Amino acid sequence: MTGLPGYGLFAAMLAAAGLPIYLHAPAFYAAEYGLGLTALATVLFGLRLLDVVQDPALGWLSARLAAHRGLAVGVAVLILTSSMLGLFAIAPPIAPLAWFAVMLTLLFSSYSFLTITFYARGVSKAAAVGTNGHLRLAAWRETGALIGVSAAAVAPTVLVTSASPYAAFAFGFGALGLLAWAAMRAEWRAIGQSQSTGLAEFVVIVVDPVARRLLIIGLANAAPIAVSSSLFLFFVNDVLVAPAWAGALLLLFFVTAAFGAPFWTKVAARIGTRNALSIAMALSLAAFAPVPLLAIGDVLVFALICIVSGFAVGADVTLVPALFSRRMEIIAPSGAAGFGLWSFVTKFALALAAIMLLPALDAAGFVAGGASPPEALRLLSFLYAGLPCVLKLVALTLLWLGPLENTTQEA
Repeated sequence: MTGLPGYGLFAAMLAAAGLPIYLHAPAFYAAEYGLGLTALATVLFGLRLLDVVQDPALGWLSARLAAHRGLAVGVAVLILTSSMLGLFAIAPPIAPLAWFAVMLTLLFSSYSFLTITFYARGVSKAAAVGTNGHLRLAAWRETGALIGVSAAAVAPTVLVTSASPYAAFAFGFGALGLLAWAAMRAEWRAIGQSQSTGLAEFVVIVVDPVARRLLIIGLANAAPIAVSSSLFLFFVNDVLVAPAWAGALLLLFFVTAAFGAPFWTKVAARIGTRNALSIAMALSLAAFAPVPLLAIGDVLVFALICIVSGFAVGADVTLVPALFSRRMEIIAPSGAAGFGLWSFVTKFALALAAIMLLPALDAAGFVAGGASPPEALRLLSFLYAGLPCVLKLVALTLLWLGPLENTTQEA
């Protein structure tokens, strides 16, 4: 059995293949192959819908492959790293847009399978860790994920002296994938035969009132992050008019979140997960409340907001999955079906944000990087900060609507 650092390394590898792809892939294919942003966005949106739909099926598949999960994980890591190389380091042998779609399909599918399997493994691992096992595991896992996101987000910029920064990023990711696989290899062997038929676990989870509440809380809590993530660059570029600061501000947010994750797990261990989450949500609300008042040039104020809100998000990404993991240990020990549903819920929030927000901005006359009317910029500010505050209040209310004692004994 590996120690918890192995979970941090594997989480970093997965995170590097998540959000940073949305930052880098469209820009790379637009600049390198002259593809239009609308075409690239259409492909990304279609693949996001596929990703959402297939996650429960991948959870079922992960449960069915429990006895051979080590091999399955090895194959999935190989597909993930190969598709990253194909995306950034290999000249498309077919039409660039088609190649872009094929590589991302392979990348997203292997990423989803690995994420579900990884979090499912954490359910039984936490029990072996001991006191506050879910919190301690979540601290390593989510801190690693946030570090991975931060490093991958700036990697092409750091590697700018390379002949091909994006290719160097892809090869670096391949090396990270190999290290992460090696660090977790013994963990996959530790899994025995599945204790469930897979489909039976879905039924158990759906009919369990506590699990359902946690899934709803997960959706309500993921929605504010999805909204602000989708509009972050638009807000910085068009409201603050500070495009040169966008990368630094994004990195500041993620790095602060990485520092916040272990802090909030310690707070939760002392005062309870629900109390810690409530404090973090209130802090996030206080940080975001003044954002709609910001205007051109308010970069330093926004940087402070990024620090405070990022620190608060460290609780969201750590404690909420820990609560759900604890419940899965009780009702669905394999964890695969549960985290297939959890992945579906969180990704659905991202897809829903894209469907609702961008058309609303378009209808208001918003033009990214162009001359948008004042009412469109006001709408952008409200959607970026005001709407997440409303959604965060909903999540906070749901957190206190019913008892969670059964989920907080260890988490």
